[in-house]
Amino acid sequence: MSTLNLSYWEHQSFLRGFDVVVVGAGIVGLTTAIYARQRQPRARIAVLERDVLPNGASTKNAGFACFGSISELLEQQKKSGAAALLAVVQARWEGLELLRGLVGDEALHYQAVGGYELFRASDAELAATCRQHIAYFNELLGPVIGRPQIYRDATAALPATGLARVETMLENTAEGALNTGRMMHALLKRAWHDDIIVLHGCPVTQLEPASNNVRLHTPLGELGAGQVVLATNAFSRQFFPALDVAPGRGQVLVTEPIEGLSLPGTFHYDKGYYYFRQVDNRILLGGGRNLDFAAEATTEAGLTELVQNALERLLAEVILPGRRPRIDYRWSGTMAFGAELAPLIQPLAPGVIGALRCNGMGVAMGTRTGKMAAEMLEI
Repeated sequence: MSTLNLSYWEHQSFLRGFDVVVVGAGIVGLTTAIYARQRQPRARIAVLERDVLPNGASTKNAGFACFGSISELLEQQKKSGAAALLAVVQARWEGLELLRGLVGDEALHYQAVGGYELFRASDAELAATCRQHIAYFNELLGPVIGRPQIYRDATAALPATGLARVETMLENTAEGALNTGRMMHALLKRAWHDDIIVLHGCPVTQLEPASNNVRLHTPLGELGAGQVVLATNAFSRQFFPALDVAPGRGQVLVTEPIEGLSLPGTFHYDKGYYYFRQVDNRILLGGGRNLDFAAEATTEAGLTELVQNALERLLAEVILPGRRPRIDYRWSGTMAFGAELAPLIQPLAPGVIGALRCNGMGVAMGTRTGKMAAEMLEI
């Protein structure tokens, strides 16, 4: 006899008869379920989330609605080629447009503030290279983004920012910012409105793939589904150890309120390994995994003195020179990376589709990834 204190009603209404179960209630998982509902209004769809809130990166990221600074694009083009880069940037931009269309700018608290890449004196050679590629990337990406001048030299505006130890500043005029908490709240609200069951605190401990009836082992017992979408990102090797999905932890802090703070825009520093912006009247600052890639290649939540101290130095030396505001919030989130720039969206086993690996661009890539996964479902 089962020891679970579940009623007949709970079994009937919440735990049975699923056509589709999505594992993971982050941006990819919820959008997969929402788009699956659009394709099949009568399907029984559920989303299972192991934690009280999505505990990967969806509610842990900095809220950058970005698709790549010039130094990042140069590095990615060198690695994968211009054609692959163009395809990925197009996917990122389409993903952002899909997200904004799905829940609306007001719900996202979306702000078209622009993005800025910062270069120190020691980055002079890289800054010069990036500046030389402004016209190239404007021409390459203009048809995708829909404006002729995406990138421009904004160094003349540096004094107004109050930033120190920065010599060059390049602007991405098409970048924006959003509130990731409001984003996830809006997606959850949309999912429930669309008659999608979302169960939090319900980890899947084991999958048994099958063509027509995938079995999922959970604390609520064994559940069945015609098809399963695995949207567990960096945590997916629990089920498929050979996947090209490597975790990358990002540490973040947020300061106390700062009177008179005015720092509009999103900022990328040190090839994008550090990032910061104003949130309300506070500074949000994150990054630093390049200080110890091995230590940050983990799915474990946590903070390290090495990274946190580096973030605080950057705050006091560059962002708010000579000031050391109190830190009110600290946390970490887990991204997923792989050898290819594109997300992994493909069948993994009979009845199981993977929608994973946004390579640190989950806000941009997540909604499109979910849509493509939903289109692979046979419903």
